[in-house]
Amino acid sequence: MEKKLYFNDLYDYYQDLFTEKQKSYFESYYFDDLSLSEIAENDGVSRNAVHHQLKIVEEKLIEYEQKLKLYEKRQKVVDLLSRLQDEQLKNEILELV
Repeated sequence: MEKKLYFNDLYDYYQDLFTEKQKSYFESYYFDDLSLSEIAENDGVSRNAVHHQLKIVEEKLIEYEQKLKLYEKRQKVVDLLSRLQDEQLKNEILELV
C-alpha cells in the first residue's frame, strides 16, 4: 500500500512527462484499481503490454524523483511548516507547494 501511495504522489509531480497511453494505464491501475487483465481487455492489448508500460512508468517516476527531488523537497517544506506557529502564513505556504 505504501508503494502505491508513493507512486501516486510522484505521479502528481511528473505525469506530464508520460505519453497518453502510459498515463491511461497508470491511472487505470493506480487510481481506478483495475487489474492488468481488465486494462488490457479495455484497450485491446495484451496483459504483458500493460505490465511493461506500468514498469516503465514506475521506473521513470523513481528516476525523475532521484534527479529532481520535487517530492522530497515538498516533504521537507511540510516538515518545516509543521513547526511554524503562524497558521495563516503556514496555510499560504502550503498552497504554494
